[in-house]
Amino acid sequence: MATQAIGSEATRPQIAVAMPEPERSEVVAGLGEAGFDAFSIDLDAPLAEGFRPGTEHLLAVIDVSGKAAAAAANVANARRGRPHGLSVVFVATDQDLDALQAAGIDQADELMLRPFKVDELRWRLEAMAIRAQVPTSSSSDAVLSGGGVDSGWSPAVPVFAVFNPKGGVGKTTIATNLAAVLQLRKHMNVLLVDGDTVTGHVGLSLGLPNGRSMADSWVDEDAGYGHESLLDLATLHSSGIRVVALSTNPLHQPNLVPARVADAILEARQGVDAIVIDLHPSYSEVNLAVFAIADRILVPVTPDLPAMRAAIQLKDVAVEVGVRDRLAMIINRANSGVAVADMETTVGMKAMAQIRSAGLHFVWSANAGKTLIDKFPKHPATGDFEQLADRLLSAHAGTATVDRPKESSSMLKNLFGRKAISEA
Repeated sequence: MATQAIGSEATRPQIAVAMPEPERSEVVAGLGEAGFDAFSIDLDAPLAEGFRPGTEHLLAVIDVSGKAAAAAANVANARRGRPHGLSVVFVATDQDLDALQAAGIDQADELMLRPFKVDELRWRLEAMAIRAQVPTSSSSDAVLSGGGVDSGWSPAVPVFAVFNPKGGVGKTTIATNLAAVLQLRKHMNVLLVDGDTVTGHVGLSLGLPNGRSMADSWVDEDAGYGHESLLDLATLHSSGIRVVALSTNPLHQPNLVPARVADAILEARQGVDAIVIDLHPSYSEVNLAVFAIADRILVPVTPDLPAMRAAIQLKDVAVEVGVRDRLAMIINRANSGVAVADMETTVGMKAMAQIRSAGLHFVWSANAGKTLIDKFPKHPATGDFEQLADRLLSAHAGTATVDRPKESSSMLKNLFGRKAISEA
């Protein structure tokens, strides 16, 4: 794919909107206000004829309206012979889902259930644009608008988010030690992002002083100063890991627009070999934006009922937001008396790795401003983290892009179908 500057008119994604009126006009107008190049197309018109020749990546919003087979065939015809991608949001009701799934849709496609709002559709399209690395516009709050990301990025640089909606399960421990094992044992250049904008203490656990955060930098940038990337702001740890926080003050972060956060993370991919993000235990919109671009969402689960219940909830939410295939359960404190098989059965996920308890070794490491990996390199738990890294890298090497499996139709929901998620 040719590299072009962000905000270039030639690379703005076209979005064909095939829906009944007056809904179609409302959607086209709403997407236009968001910076997309959206246009109307009749429901029965050939989708292939609606786009300008030579466009690198296309998006479409197609109403199924009881015609699942016809809609799927229309998309398939539009894809035939195209040198570049076409991603589609199929708008459907519960009654349409089984028929649409039977008709067959591509793994890159998404489903949105009625009723929905234009803003929710916009967010879904922005997430798809992020995944395709297609800029939406040069506006200040659009996806991929903040500077340096171009459309020639390499998908080989993985982003690993560490998340569980319950606190106290070892998220920061997993994140910091995974970053360290990638840096020290796998010889990768790693960026560790403290994405916990409320109670984050990645820097503190690594003995680093509070530096300028992304939120601090954006205050200056919005006032007219130059752009700084996450890598520009990062502090170098003794292990070689570069560490940066999205925010160090939970009371002053009004500029942490979710799309802008995703933009900054994608921009950083150009300068490192891997990115690890420690997230706050909530379903905030910032977290949802990170989910959209993460290659793996690592879910630490400890052998206790509250942690397992939280993981079950996360699994259901992940289906709703379209990232179920990216969840990977990590059993933390694995030698604490509950069988791994029992945890897998209870949660409904296979464990990618098991991290045994290292007790006071983690405490001693943190007191020294180090990770277990560089403080106690021969501890058995260090080997557990190395095995985790091996499995993550092996799985990532087998996928040039992030795939989306066809989930059970009864579980497919709108990205923001549960408004309570962002308030949790």
